Amino acid sequence: MMGDQADVMTAIPLVDLRAAHAQVAAEIQAGFDDVISSTAFVKGDVAAAFEADYAAFTGVAHCVGVANGTDALELALRAAEVPAGAEVIMPANTFVATAEAVVRAGARPAFADVDPDYLLLDPGALQAALSRQTGAVIPVHLFGQMAPMAAVADTAHTAHTARRGTVIIEDAAQAHGATQNGRPAGSFGLLAGVSFYPGKNLGAYGDAGAVLTESAEHARRVRLLGDHGSERRYEHVTIGFNSRLDAFQAVVLRAKLRGLAAGNLARRQAASRYAELLADLPEVILPRTAPGNEHVWHLYAIRVPRRDQVLRCLHDEGISAGIHYPVPVHLQPAFRHLGYGPGDFPVAEAAAGQLLSLPLYPQITPEQQARVADAVGRALG
Repeated sequence: MMGDQADVMTAIPLVDLRAAHAQVAAEIQAGFDDVISSTAFVKGDVAAAFEADYAAFTGVAHCVGVANGTDALELALRAAEVPAGAEVIMPANTFVATAEAVVRAGARPAFADVDPDYLLLDPGALQAALSRQTGAVIPVHLFGQMAPMAAVADTAHTAHTARRGTVIIEDAAQAHGATQNGRPAGSFGLLAGVSFYPGKNLGAYGDAGAVLTESAEHARRVRLLGDHGSERRYEHVTIGFNSRLDAFQAVVLRAKLRGLAAGNLARRQAASRYAELLADLPEVILPRTAPGNEHVWHLYAIRVPRRDQVLRCLHDEGISAGIHYPVPVHLQPAFRHLGYGPGDFPVAEAAAGQLLSLPLYPQITPEQQARVADAVGRALG
């Protein structure tokens, strides 16, 4: 039975950015007014203040604000001096930006499968993917929880003893505030790339990103490369490009950062509620949290049969569910030249046909979640 007309007319968004803005609107407006008065629109004091705040939040020594998350990964790879043409291994189940950044940095994407329980980089698959051409590994912290960093680090260390310069660069774009055994995302690798795309747990009002590192020298390189290869005006010591955090985005991020921990707690509570509401649907595979992880639930991605049909049914009821991601990166036309094909990474490929992201944000109500769960049950029934 379809929902009544009132339900259909009251849409449930995948992410409610209006509700998020309402909580910080006054503070952001005051910050915007200050920026306009100062006319310091790019970088400046407010950007430096956000960098210090986010470094402290993630427990690292250095945070360098950049223009977006893709740039953050590219700059991290360049700062780490991953050799041109070297292979950089990542999970097949990730957003395309992870692989794009590798190509833009002059390296070559290489893929590994994910584990069937958590859909995170499988250490055994990583081991099999390592070669003498491996220059770096990018574990992706997917949907709000961290890849198995101890196992990844052990594998990469073994690779380092046999090869030259295998480094770990975290893709922490979906893991703001996530931890593993008490240690924050972004604090494990030599460097980490972060995205502040608007829909993220910590989202800007446009594109923004950051690179995290414990190394003062690597932070200096990132800042140099992201500012036209220059540390002093009109003196360019290397070829860089333009990737800087603007002051307006820094204002937004500082304001939102203060509420991030509370927002992540609300997401965890909402995820627990979904688990209860969906527990009696045997066809639904619920997302799980890996041991040691504190999940921040950037996305609540279930796995269902007849996924596209279920998605259409939800949309018909005014529920904005989504898909992350329908085509694994190794099967994207842009990466066909790498030589991968269907069947190379069966776990990631199977998940791509089943994953369905349900609405989840700190302000979602129990009534909205009950309506979503009822709609999933009707679609499957």
